[in-house]
Amino acid sequence: VQLQASGGGLVQAGESLRLSCAASGRTFSSYAMGWFRQAPGKEREFAAVISWGGTSTAYADSVKGRFTISRDNAKNTVYLQMNSLKPEDTAVYYCAAKAKGDWRAYSQYEYNYWGQGTLVTVSS
Repeated sequence: VQLQASGGGLVQAGESLRLSCAASGRTFSSYAMGWFRQAPGKEREFAAVISWGGTSTAYADSVKGRFTISRDNAKNTVYLQMNSLKPEDTAVYYCAAKAKGDWRAYSQYEYNYWGQGTLVTVSS
């Protein structure tokens, strides 16, 4: 599966942004989908994950209550709604697909496919 992330940009603190990740192929609904982020000089970290059918989600503590992950399997797309953005949310955001096993995957090494990343910059 190929993933294409989009929707990044420059926003001010407190504003919102929605990222999208479009997937190719007809088996999108068989993948758990995650969002990760990587700030300059830091390791890639988990942000959110959603189960195959979209009924279950999990979040990193740093984004819980502000970010919402969702998916539309008919459109082969996963979203990350980001509200109340903070300067520390500045990072390149990546979407990823996990083919098998438990959908609750918090390590980047559990994912099989990655998008190219989209930059989110939050100014103070």
